[in-house]
Amino acid sequence: MITRRGCGGVSVGGMTPARLGRFLGAPPVPCGSWEREAVLASPIALKTAYGRPPRDVAEEFAARLRGEEGIAAVRVQPNGFLLIALATPGEIVREIVEPESVSPPDEPDGAGSDGPAGNDRRRAGRVPSPWPDFPRTWDNPGFVVRFAHARAAVVRRWARDLGVPSEGFRPELLDDPRDRAVLRLLAELPSRTAGREPAWTAYAEQLALAYHDAHEHAPATPMGDGRPAEVHTSRLWLARAVQIVLVDILGTALPDRL
Repeated sequence: MITRRGCGGVSVGGMTPARLGRFLGAPPVPCGSWEREAVLASPIALKTAYGRPPRDVAEEFAARLRGEEGIAAVRVQPNGFLLIALATPGEIVREIVEPESVSPPDEPDGAGSDGPAGNDRRRAGRVPSPWPDFPRTWDNPGFVVRFAHARAAVVRRWARDLGVPSEGFRPELLDDPRDRAVLRLLAELPSRTAGREPAWTAYAEQLALAYHDAHEHAPATPMGDGRPAEVHTSRLWLARAVQIVLVDILGTALPDRL
């Protein structure tokens, strides 16, 4: 079982692309919209077949993954690609907001790992902000990104004033299509970090646009006379994850107010 100690000896609480990457040897890539199913694709069987039929190798990987904690389904394509569906994609948020102290497989505890997601991006290098501050319109990607960070910051202040608790994160509640669109982009982090051309600038704009949509249509604070609910807490965590990632990949201060 992968459970609390598996996937090559890595401690887990729920499956994520980064944790799967440590098991497979390379991070899988999200595919599809994730509106109904959070699917990741991996060509690992093609890379490790060594003369064997890739589909046979893929079936062996699939057999090891099926039924494990955090995995909803594993399908093998005729070409040998693995399609892995995450049971609770919101676990990606927990991994970013509260990074574990995880050691890679075959290393002693505390040796060489900064956590499952965030610090790998820091090691990959940061990029300077490519955008001017003005004009502050939707035509300026710099405004789109900075405003997303500011919105994520302000909603956390609003939540505090409205009595939305910061504790009690439930990843399974991030199931609105707008929440899942943000999660799908966050799921790209491990594979982009491992790639030669991560294109962080374009990625930051995509993540910001998805968060704007979530902020407006899947709010993290009660509307009208509504009472705080557990889903609001979970969306607060999502907002925090977006803040962390935007600052991390751009390597520059972003405003909490605009």
